[in-house]
Parts: sequence; structure tokens; C-alpha cells
Amino acid sequence: MATATAVTPSVNIPGPRRAAPAPTVTDPALVKRAVKAAALGNAMEWFDFGVYSYIAVTLGKVFFPSGNPTAQLLSTFGAFAAAFLVRPVGGMVFGPLGDRVGRQKVLAVTMIMMAAGTFAIGLIPSYATIGVGAPILLLAARLVQGFSTGGEYAGASTFIAEYAPDKKRGFFGSWLEFGTLAGYIGGAGLVTLMTALLSDGDLTSWGWRIPFLIAGPMGIIGLYLRMRLEETPAFAAEVEKAEQARPKVPLREMITGQWKALLLCMALVLVFNVTDYMLLSYMPSYLTSELKYDETHGLLVVLAVMTLMMIVQPFAGALTDRVGRRPVIAAGCAGFLLVSVPALLLIRQGSLLAVGLGMGALGLLLVCFTAAMPAALPALFPTRVRYGSLSIGFNVSVSLFGGTTPLVVTALIGATGDMMMPAYYMMAAAIIGGFAAWRMTETAGKPLPGSAPSVEAPLSGRGELRKTPTHLHRSNDPSRLPVPSVDRR
Repeated sequence: MATATAVTPSVNIPGPRRAAPAPTVTDPALVKRAVKAAALGNAMEWFDFGVYSYIAVTLGKVFFPSGNPTAQLLSTFGAFAAAFLVRPVGGMVFGPLGDRVGRQKVLAVTMIMMAAGTFAIGLIPSYATIGVGAPILLLAARLVQGFSTGGEYAGASTFIAEYAPDKKRGFFGSWLEFGTLAGYIGGAGLVTLMTALLSDGDLTSWGWRIPFLIAGPMGIIGLYLRMRLEETPAFAAEVEKAEQARPKVPLREMITGQWKALLLCMALVLVFNVTDYMLLSYMPSYLTSELKYDETHGLLVVLAVMTLMMIVQPFAGALTDRVGRRPVIAAGCAGFLLVSVPALLLIRQGSLLAVGLGMGALGLLLVCFTAAMPAALPALFPTRVRYGSLSIGFNVSVSLFGGTTPLVVTALIGATGDMMMPAYYMMAAAIIGGFAAWRMTETAGKPLPGSAPSVEAPLSGRGELRKTPTHLHRSNDPSRLPVPSVDRR
């Protein structure tokens, strides 16, 4: 029978010696369940983004009547960007709360709010019915979504990172972005199907509501899965250190005490999200409104690219466990710096093959970030402040640079008339991200800061878990979860 034993450090120091903590042994079934529940929330968040981005032209007609299609699109993306302005506020609320009461409880709350905000959009009357009240209600619903999303990604990535064994953190973390792509494909695919089957009049009058109303049932399913989750062993250990009291960390310590890691986090998130929102949120509208590309064909091309990304995603995540996060992130930055202009020139050719090649190249480069970031970002911060500091750094960067990408690039094209602005914007982001990759510390295969090493439970010959002293028990009470044992001499 396999056992986990503590090993005493060999350093000669006077006085009694304290052994290194025994590794936390994770149950593979429990890890997979945690990954599924976390990824589903991310999928629902991006289902909304996919719907909103792909149906932006129709939403402009419903909520922002105007004779100028560009003005309508700008207004729609303005409401889209407004949600990102409150994301840092949500991060400052939900992040510290997650470090105090637990990751699982906060993730359940964010799921409820996201589902409610998206569902509410499907119920808002049009501008033709209630006038200016329509865009105001749309903005209010988007603010609720943005506030809840402020605690979603950081919490989900933290949850997976703290459950996953050290040597597979990249692989398991990559499934979070697999959920992102699945949700986006679900939302965008539904809009594409509706665009093909419904007339413009039906889509504008009632069809656009259907994707948003679907968020209600999705939220109930996601909430059920998250309520069944156990708290992470890393957080349980923090509770144990505080002698059964919830650890309380001042917000100031999460910022000033982690300022170097926060700056690094913001730079990594900048390149990750600028390229992400450029490809997945802005390009569909760019193909339609700026290049006058056939709407249905353009949507299908982007869906095909995202499907390709989903296929590659888990393999790229496993690659980051073998070669490290830094080389993969650096490769993505170098690729965007060199390929953005040629890819956009291909896209501007307008033929199906050229658009597919250009979008496919950008999509594969984006996988370098989607595969590495869910494991790299939580490892920047110690357990005690991980949820809070990551929420703040991630959401400030997304709000300033990521979510505003469609609005800023559309405005830049309108001001300069230069259709290559998307490429220049991605290149600038790649330079910043490359510098951050150079400065970051490699964390692949290593324990999370402030946590004991985490290993996967061995299996017996019959495929069952072998019992070990640190085997995780199932409990929804963080204070009752076992923590890594310490051999005191």
C-alpha cells in the first residue's frame, strides 16, 4: 500500500527541525468534477459574449435606432464595453470575499448573477416600444453581468489551479478556456443558425431574444454543479492555519503587497485579452461592417476557427506542463508580432480560403495564451491573497484593454480610415506581453506559492484509488477538510 511520507530538510540548522509538509494527494474524479463546474461558468459567460458579438448589428437596430450603421455598431459595442468598467469593482468585492469565505461560495453567487443579467436582456422591450428606456435597461443588465464577471475568471482559474496536481496544472487549466470556446461556439452557432433561418424582420422583432433567454436554464445547471463542489485543499489549509477562523486580508495588502505580481499579471492579461477579444468578439463585425463580407459565411469561418482551437487546446495545455508556461506564452507573443499584418492582409482578400487561413493563423497563436494563462496567472500570487489579487489585476487589465478592444479599434478605423488598425493593435499588445513573459518566473510542475506540493493519487491494479494519509475527504465545510500533515520533531 502506497503511503505519503514527510521528508525532513537536510539543511543543518541549530535547534529543532521542522519537516516539509507532505504533499496533498488529489482525487482525480474530484479534480475532474471541479474542472467541469468551473469551466461551465466560463462557458456561460462566453455564451453571452458570443451572442452579443455576433448579433451586434441586430442589437444596434433594436436598441439604438439611427440612420448610420456605424453609429449603431459603436453604440452597441459601447454598451458591451460599459460592462467592463464595473469589472474591477466586482473583482474588488468578490476576490477578497473568495479569500475569506471560500472559492466555492463566491463562484456560486457569480453564476447566479451572470445568468440573471443575461436572461434579463432577453426580456427588455425595444427602443420602438419604450424609447430611451430600452438602452438604459440594456446598460443596467450589462453592468450586472460585468459586476459578476469580475469574480468569475479569477475564481474559476484559482479553483482549478488549487485542485490540480502540480504536474498537470496546465492540462487541467486549459479546460477552463475549452469551456470559453465551447460557450462562444454555442452562442455564435445559435446566432448563425438563426440568421440563416429567420428573416431580418423576424430576427429584429423577436428572434434576437432567444439566445439570451437560454441563459436561465444554463445558470440553474451551472449553479447545481457548483453547489456540489468541495472547497479547495489550499484554501482549507489557510483556514486551518488561522485556527478555524476565516483568513482576513486587507484590500490594501492585496494591492500594495503584491504590486510587482499585479503589474506582471496585468501585462499578461493585456496581450491575452486584446488578442482574444479581437479575434472572437471584433472580427465577426469587422468582416460584416468594414469588409462587407457575407454575414453567414463570415460567422461560419470564425466558428470553424474556434472549433480548431478547441481541438488543439488540451494538447497545448499539456505542452505547457512539459516545456513550461514561459516558452509557450513567448511564442504566442512573437507570433502575433510577426503574423498579425500578413494574417489581416489575407483576411482582407475576402475569399473564403484567404479569410480562413488568416483567421486560422491568429486562432492557433491565441491558443498559446488560452492554454497557458489559466495555470500561469494563479501561480503569480500566494494562496492567502490569490483570489483577491488575481481578480483585481485581471479585471483592471481586461477593463482597460480587453473589453474595450472592439470599441477602440472601430473608433480608430473611423478616425484614420486605416483598415489595418486591428493588426497594429495586436502587435502593440504582443510587445507588452513578450516583456511580461521575459520577466515572469517559470511555475510549471512547481507547487503554488503558499501551498503544499500537490500530486495525483495513485491507482491500484483495479483502477481504484489507493488510500494515503493525505487522501481528500468529501466535505462542503472548508474547516473540516484535511490539510497537509507536518511531521514535527
